[in-house]
Amino acid sequence: MIRETLLPEALQSLNPVSKRVVITGMGVIAPNGSGLEEFETAIRNGKSGIAFIPELAELNFACHIGGVPDTANSKYNEIIDKYGLLNGSQAIMYAGLAGLEAWENAGLIVPEYDSPQVDFDTGIMIGTGIGSIDLAGKTVIPNVDQGKISKLRSNIVEHMMISGASSQIAGILALGNLSTANSNACSTGTEAVLFGYDRIKSGKASRMVVGGTDGYSPYYWSFFDNMRILTREYNDNPELGSRPMSRTASGFVASAGAGALVLEELETAQERNATIYAEIGGGFMNSGGQRNGGSMTAPNAEGVERCIRGALDDAGVAGDDITAISGHLTSTKADLMEIRSWSSALNRSGDNFPYINSLKSMTGHCLGASGAIETIAAVLQINGGFIHPNINCDDIQEEILAVTGNIHAPNTLHDNVSVNCVAKASFGFGDVNSCIILNKYNA
Repeated sequence: MIRETLLPEALQSLNPVSKRVVITGMGVIAPNGSGLEEFETAIRNGKSGIAFIPELAELNFACHIGGVPDTANSKYNEIIDKYGLLNGSQAIMYAGLAGLEAWENAGLIVPEYDSPQVDFDTGIMIGTGIGSIDLAGKTVIPNVDQGKISKLRSNIVEHMMISGASSQIAGILALGNLSTANSNACSTGTEAVLFGYDRIKSGKASRMVVGGTDGYSPYYWSFFDNMRILTREYNDNPELGSRPMSRTASGFVASAGAGALVLEELETAQERNATIYAEIGGGFMNSGGQRNGGSMTAPNAEGVERCIRGALDDAGVAGDDITAISGHLTSTKADLMEIRSWSSALNRSGDNFPYINSLKSMTGHCLGASGAIETIAAVLQINGGFIHPNINCDDIQEEILAVTGNIHAPNTLHDNVSVNCVAKASFGFGDVNSCIILNKYNA
């Protein structure tokens, strides 16, 4: 057998590429704030975005409250209207507004409508929990059932595809790298960030627009109302309804929105002198296998712990390095299990337990968008040096306090805090888990 001698260059090409990945842009559409500035002000001040929704009461839902963003004043409405996105699928509309804000926030220019130039170095992955069910329920199904196919718009498929948000934004921004979407229940937004991180780290893209989106629709929320996992005890006091870690929590509050982030290899960001908000240290995704307590609707605690430990290992950090946890924490029975899993995975408890917060106390559960929006909140805390409050949890469960000792004044903003490392996790139906380690950027 003839043995070929590899030149040094060839040997080098066999080694995996490993780029540092940073976050240079963010855009958000959330129930308590549309636009990055409004959103940061809201989470610093503990502002709730949960309100009474008359339509839910009229449709005999047991839960009459939820979080629906107000996008009327978005500066990007005019752009997305030019592309026919303003009055179609809410999920795609929200994603378009968040994606454009993230792009400009990263110091990048939205190309002219008829520009022939394509950015082959930048890709996109905007995930969704269920996509455009609002459009299906109000337009597609009624017209099809009545035999009025001709009333459907010729471009209806563009608004119904799960990849519709990614494809539409890719067209607006002329992105020529990977353009795709993911969907994995409540883990969707966090997973999109990790998929984008992996693509850049491996050298297959210089930049990725990533995130998650889900619109408001009673068709979508009816699933959860029927399962009796939405709270039905706070219809008269909507802002009190979302209560992560609380003894008086009685189910989660469904919400809508979108979050988008621009991820970029460090060298490219430095070359263009971009603002760097944080660095992605690593992450991990897995499943609990729907065994040992795990099911379609409940997480396997061992799977959750393995996911957190996997993220720590991938980022090369220890449990003691974590300044704060951005939890999944939905206001259900799973909150206690999650706290115990964090304690076990990080090997920290009592007074040594890190800061932990749940954005859902203010926004409700934005479903497929939640992980992306919560990642943005975590990055804002790192970059701004604060820990946002958890509202509605004055009465923390005794079992949780037995693990954590305290939740660091849950209704209080902690300002002027050095937030160096945040673990952000999401857990979803199907017993799926994802965790990102976000670091303060050090040149």
